[in-house]
This record gives sequence, C-alpha cells and structure tokens, in this order.
Amino acid sequence: MSDDNENKPQNDPLLPGKIKDSARQIWLAGLGAYTKAEEDAGRFFERLVQEGEQLENKTRDVVEKQIKTVEDRVGDVRERATGTWDRLEHMFDQRVSGALRRLGIHRREEIESLEHRIAALETELRRLRGDDDEE
Repeated sequence: MSDDNENKPQNDPLLPGKIKDSARQIWLAGLGAYTKAEEDAGRFFERLVQEGEQLENKTRDVVEKQIKTVEDRVGDVRERATGTWDRLEHMFDQRVSGALRRLGIHRREEIESLEHRIAALETELRRLRGDDDEE
C-alpha cells in the first residue's frame, strides 16, 4: 500500500513547483493575451478611424453634389424670374407710355427735345433780327 500512497499526486514532492510553474504560465498567458488585445484594440481603433474618414469623405462628396445641384437650380430660377420681371417691367412701361400718349401727355424726352429746338429757333431768330449785340 505504500506504493499506492507514493504514486498519488498529493505526495509528489515536486507538486508545489509544478503548481508554481503552471500558475506562472497562466499568468504569462494572461499578460500575453492582454498585450495582444491591446495591440488589436489599437489597430481596430485605427481601422475604425480610417473607415470613419472614408465615410466622411463620401458623405461630404454627396452633400457637396447636392448643394451644387440646388445652387444650380436656384440660379436657373433666379434667371427665369429676373427675365420675367424685366419683361413685365418693359410691358408696363409700354402700356403706361401708350396710355399717357392717348391722354395727350408727352414723355420727358419729347419735351426736352422740343425745348432744345425752341432754344435753337430763338437763337436763330435773334441772329436774323440782329439782336446778337444785346446779349
């Protein structure tokens, strides 16, 4: 029976050393796993940052294209509106001018032209009368 007692693990004189070695190996494996996880986390974080930058660039491109499209449409609408207002203003001016002519009211340009003609005729009349000396 003493042989059975000696073969039991509890009676092994090297057992504390084996336990200490196993514990150390477990400890080192844990440190290795922690270091590996930290490295992987760093790479994972960097990869997430890169993917985020790529997504931001794609999103920025899409948004800029949409903004450009909207700006182009606004420009087209502005040009059409300006053209429409110019045509309306021209039509209004023509109608008002026609109405004033029908009422016998002359435009400023016509009155100024007549004033210049009158001044020229008065000058010519004075010259013919010999009134140049009086002025």
